[in-house]
Amino acid sequence: MRPTRDGRLPRHHDFALITGATSGIGAAFARVMPPATSLLLTGRNEAALAEAATTLGRDDRRVETLALDLAVKDDRTRLIETAESLGIDLFVNNAGAGALGPVLQQPPDQQAAIIELNIVAMAELSRSLLPGMLSRAHANGNRAGLIIVSSSTAAFPLPFFTTYAASKAFGLYYAEGLAEELRDEPIDVMALLPGPTRSGFGERAGFSMGNLPLAPPPEGVARQALRSLGRRRVLATGRINGPLVNGLMVPHQAMTLGLGQIMRFVEGRNGRRSGRS
Repeated sequence: MRPTRDGRLPRHHDFALITGATSGIGAAFARVMPPATSLLLTGRNEAALAEAATTLGRDDRRVETLALDLAVKDDRTRLIETAESLGIDLFVNNAGAGALGPVLQQPPDQQAAIIELNIVAMAELSRSLLPGMLSRAHANGNRAGLIIVSSSTAAFPLPFFTTYAASKAFGLYYAEGLAEELRDEPIDVMALLPGPTRSGFGERAGFSMGNLPLAPPPEGVARQALRSLGRRRVLATGRINGPLVNGLMVPHQAMTLGLGQIMRFVEGRNGRRSGRS
């Protein structure tokens, strides 16, 4: 394919993987994805996945579903194998969990499950799928895409939602680091930081801010994210939350760009090493 006017390859995704696709923002991504993009949808609700496949599938569009719990290692392995076999070129890394309340009043296994899903699964799936996505992008002359769904809570510590906010900060940093490392590769990486959204996540987490008057619908968040992919590395959404958090991210992103230059020099001088403390 010929480059666009800005010199970049065109952006057309043939097969998108969406995790956490049975509700909220994940389901909205599936609904607003271009009709020409086939879908691999995952979530724990098998009935909701079947309904989505029926609603979104058509003769010229393939919709595959997998009922999985991505906090389980074997389920992640199964998803990676399936996604590779389908040749995905867009990954919406959306599945997440959270719980409201003081850390010491929450069961340790609940905290561990949040960390396993929001951090371990997010990073493992990204790391495992990126090489194939990049290889296909180079071969096809098209740009791949990775959207890591973080949260506006990643911008600052949030007491009584401590583990969730900290885990989403990991997602933000991970996405920004990847975007800088892969800046010369045919892939767009973006961290999505939704604010209060009219979805079911808040109720599942133990509170609900989705009823706020200015909280956008999840479809609006998903559309804005798809429009911004390749144009921004970090996108916070919401009429009030968006401008505030996006403003906070400006110096943050400038620092990432500067550190990227420094670390390229360091990495080039020292080679690839792993360190443990």
